[in-house]
Amino acid sequence: MNGDIKIMSKYHVEEKVAKLGRVGSVLSKAFYILIKRTFDIICGLIGVICLLPLAAVIKICNLLAGDKESIFYAQKRIGLDGKEFSIYKFRSMVPNAEEKLKEILEKDEALAEEYRVNKKLENDPRITKVGKFIRKTSLDETPQLLNVLKGDMALIGNRPYLPGEKEDMGEYYSDIIKTKPGITGYWQVSGRSDTTFEKRCQLEQYYSNHANLKMDVEIFFKTFGVVLGSKGAK
Repeated sequence: MNGDIKIMSKYHVEEKVAKLGRVGSVLSKAFYILIKRTFDIICGLIGVICLLPLAAVIKICNLLAGDKESIFYAQKRIGLDGKEFSIYKFRSMVPNAEEKLKEILEKDEALAEEYRVNKKLENDPRITKVGKFIRKTSLDETPQLLNVLKGDMALIGNRPYLPGEKEDMGEYYSDIIKTKPGITGYWQVSGRSDTTFEKRCQLEQYYSNHANLKMDVEIFFKTFGVVLGSKGAK
């Protein structure tokens, strides 16, 4: 009888410990989400203020280069839980970039294969002179701070994928959409354009399943080194 009581007591203790562990995990995640969103709002507000003079400079540079089209570019992307949203960027390509891509891939088999593997072209002929500079310095990404303020994106997260890339993401898709897409992330500080599409998905799957405050802080500071060194920027 005493043996049964001891076994039952041990079982109840283990059950309580497990329950406390689950509660602690939920609270820890809630704290992480709160801190992350607060940081996103602060950075978003500061960034949007800085965005105005930057937009003016880019517009002037485009006009001097003979490009009179809008400097902003909006495109549908995959967000949290697979919901689509419009992402904002400074336009770095010619206005009819999507149509131009189809023409390029139809005419050049080598470029078509490169795009199939990496989902981008290393020397993309669609990029403008001003666009080449703002891409190299990652300035083209700054309007996404508007997406961060809206809550569609986070400062740190996975790449905002195109709806057309969903099938290519394959087994990684369900894990990647667990988190909000970000302006920078684990993939960007681990190689950026120097990785294949599949390797990028693997890195972002890892982030989705292991994201935490410490990891985000490390990614945030590593991003400065990557951007200033223009590592993998294409």
